[in-house]
Amino acid sequence: MSSFDQTLDVKGAKCPMPLVKSRKAMGDLAVGQVLQVVATDRGSIADFQGWAKTAKNVEIISQETVEDGGVNLYVHYLRRTA
Repeated sequence: MSSFDQTLDVKGAKCPMPLVKSRKAMGDLAVGQVLQVVATDRGSIADFQGWAKTAKNVEIISQETVEDGGVNLYVHYLRRTA
């Protein structure tokens, strides 16, 4: 995914902080805008999937795992829908 409107770096944050900070950041976006979240917490994958299932204002566009210097980064792309 190469097109996004804002990046939220939550590397080093443990559950539930990546989700908490993402919810706040999502509130600052306009409908249709995309938030890129970069996390190191593997649990963020399931956390974001659960949030997207229950939230009325967010959808997951994609989730990917990339390696950066021997550290796995979990990158989430979320679109504000309402």
